[in-house]
Amino acid sequence: MFFRWDWLRPQLTAPIVPTLGPLHPDALTVGVFEEVLRVADTGGFLPYDKDRRWGGEKAERVLREDVVHQAERTLVPTVTRRGRGTVKVFAYGMRDSVVNEAAELATKLAAAHDVPGARVVRPLGPESGTRIQLKDFTTGPCPAPDGSVRPVAAWPTAVQETFAPFAEAMAADGLAFLHTRMRAGRCGPVLAAAVEDRIVGAIGPMEIQPDAIGHPQLMPQYFAVLPDARGQGLGRLLWRAAMHWGRRHGAAYQLLQTEVGGPSDQLCLSEGLNSLGFSHTTHV
Repeated sequence: MFFRWDWLRPQLTAPIVPTLGPLHPDALTVGVFEEVLRVADTGGFLPYDKDRRWGGEKAERVLREDVVHQAERTLVPTVTRRGRGTVKVFAYGMRDSVVNEAAELATKLAAAHDVPGARVVRPLGPESGTRIQLKDFTTGPCPAPDGSVRPVAAWPTAVQETFAPFAEAMAADGLAFLHTRMRAGRCGPVLAAAVEDRIVGAIGPMEIQPDAIGHPQLMPQYFAVLPDARGQGLGRLLWRAAMHWGRRHGAAYQLLQTEVGGPSDQLCLSEGLNSLGFSHTTHV
């Protein structure tokens, strides 16, 4: 065993695992960290990796030989070749000095691996950056919302045809990528809201996958509403429809990451989700 749980556990101020992202607190174990290291050089996915559903090889891997693990701090560097490439160092530890140490390591490893990007991810920090939120489906009902939300495939053909320009307009939010997956038949259903026979918002794909301890998790979705359709409550309508779908199909929970203070963050807080902590990413 590489990691000492009595060292690592107090440092986990938010349930973030390198290459995997947020995990449910019940699934956060030393075994998960060990498994991430075990597959570091294989290009494969762990069975509960949320990126596994997209296929191919794992784009991000841990730089196992450069991990620093001590009683006061743990630094776990990763590298991804996506885009021009990035080294990220996950900095666990209560002292603020851990950020500077992680930044030095990220800069050194970015040069060694010839990638231009270097970042530090700290699962602690000011209440800015990213908030990790939990929607627990076991604690109460998720009623179907009133309003015109249905799977894209359930809309009339003329309405379905408006998804392509919607997706293109919201490409920055991942909808163009999602549309490519939809056309290939390689993802779960996508829920869409329409106004005057035109799709103006969507959330999906709707998919459930077991987590590290076998609990069914509703996977993260792409989520967007056209700028000219905002302010009408469509985002809340779509989100509630997605939560209703998740509970009805047996999901135990969903984890979300929201930009602190942003519209999605405010929506989730107003819907009563549980905050599990924060992460802060620094560009070095």
